[in-house]
Amino acid sequence: MHATNELIAFVKTRRNQLGLTQKDLADRAGVGLRFIRDLEQGKESLQLDKVNQVLALFGHKMGPIKVEDRDEL
Repeated sequence: MHATNELIAFVKTRRNQLGLTQKDLADRAGVGLRFIRDLEQGKESLQLDKVNQVLALFGHKMGPIKVEDRDEL
């Protein structure tokens, strides 16, 4: 599964498990409703700091992960 799809599924699943609307999640995370909609619809360009504000509510965060067997740049 593509990382974006995993993020979308995770946020939607956790939001629904907690019984939150998109507006509730936006308010609790301190981001706009439009951002939550964009996030859940898979918008390609999202601010990582805002993504992490949302994920922090679920005890998670995103960041760089080293991929094994990659050629050095």
